[in-house]
Amino acid sequence: MMLPSKLSMLALLTWPLLAGAQTSPELAPVLERLDRLERANSKLSEEVQALRAELAAVRGNQGASGGAAVEAKAAPEAAVAGQPTVAERLDIAEQRIEEQAQTKVESSQKFPVRFTGIALFNAFANSRQSGGTADYPTVAAAQPGAARSGAGVRQTILGLEFRGPNTLWGGDVHGSVYMDFFDGSTTLDQFMRLRTASLEIDWKDRSVLAGIEKPIFNPREPNSLAQMGVSPLTSTGNLWLWVPQVRVEQDFSFAAATGLRARLGVVQTNEIGPYAGSEPGGSVERARPGLEGRFEFYHNFDDERRLEFAPGFHVSTTHIGGMSIPSQVFSLDWFFNPWQRVEFSGAFFTGQNVALLGSAVKQGFGIENGLAEAVHSRGGWGQFTIHAAKRLDFHLFTGQQDDDNGELVPGSIGKNLLWGGNLYYHLAPNVVLGLETTQVRTVRIAQGTRLNNHYDLALGYFF
Repeated sequence: MMLPSKLSMLALLTWPLLAGAQTSPELAPVLERLDRLERANSKLSEEVQALRAELAAVRGNQGASGGAAVEAKAAPEAAVAGQPTVAERLDIAEQRIEEQAQTKVESSQKFPVRFTGIALFNAFANSRQSGGTADYPTVAAAQPGAARSGAGVRQTILGLEFRGPNTLWGGDVHGSVYMDFFDGSTTLDQFMRLRTASLEIDWKDRSVLAGIEKPIFNPREPNSLAQMGVSPLTSTGNLWLWVPQVRVEQDFSFAAATGLRARLGVVQTNEIGPYAGSEPGGSVERARPGLEGRFEFYHNFDDERRLEFAPGFHVSTTHIGGMSIPSQVFSLDWFFNPWQRVEFSGAFFTGQNVALLGSAVKQGFGIENGLAEAVHSRGGWGQFTIHAAKRLDFHLFTGQQDDDNGELVPGSIGKNLLWGGNLYYHLAPNVVLGLETTQVRTVRIAQGTRLNNHYDLALGYFF
């Protein structure tokens, strides 16, 4: 019979959420609604089977003892109860199933594929230190210019999530591909861009992933509908760059509510040359292997309150002109919600040559007197979340990246700091209105501090 097949395909078709890597908090209401729909469809299918059996029994009784007598008895009962007949109930149920099956999507291999993402509209305004080109500047420009404002849908995200059959040793195969239009610079210049893509196999307490995702040591990020083309707080504490990687995760349980998630993998870095102002070097080797890890300790106080903290690391080596420059990072990230409506989250890092990990402050290393020297850096971000009401959330956040001034030349960026906040109002379970304001403060060596204010109105439809 085709009805259960249609129901299962519909349930799998109909979260986002950019972890990852990237299931985001904004998609949680959508996923909950999809779970409810799937359960309702399953129950509906069972009801159809029961109704058909009941109708067959009624028709059998009509043939055995006289259809007229049965109809005369059944009609008053239905009228008294105010309920439709069995045949009417069956017709209604089948119509509902047909309506819900109209949006079925199926892969060529007959495995379920779900279309997901967010249609996102942004209207923004920047002050005079924006640099004049970026919708959301991650640093304040050295020289003032004209204030800039505009609107667009470049940060719309389209995704495909797929799930296959069980594989070796009963592992569950699943994955995703997410794209956006952020490479386009105007409303008539919208190019699709790959964001993340992954294929993962899950077992009971172990998983293996291959694809392009956020760095293994830094999976968290702040909440923002204004900055989604790159991760929020880029260059002000969030090392985010999506990189090719293969990783293994192992879960350890210490008690019913306490455990450890250990993640270790190999990544491919995206190397950049020496920072502007230092001596030019030879050609840089554009991609290098790196080793990353993260070890998350967690404790669940109850179904709604939990504590998570995770140390992590990154190790790789940049090659340029016959020289090797180490890239070494130690990190610590956390999440804590002591009360149902309050959350604290954030991350910290310290190390050297971190620009290759997604900082727009491209000051990983410099070359002076023919010698390459890594730039030491530290930074991080923190977010305070208030779930004020069922439909209303507030996020207050700040972050900074602080490079060692003694390893930089005048005009370089010594520190980049951002603070701001936003509110999300859910017009519907999957429709969100966002208002955000931030200020970035960029301290340039021997040139002083530059400020840029950003204001953003966002409307997002999760599907």
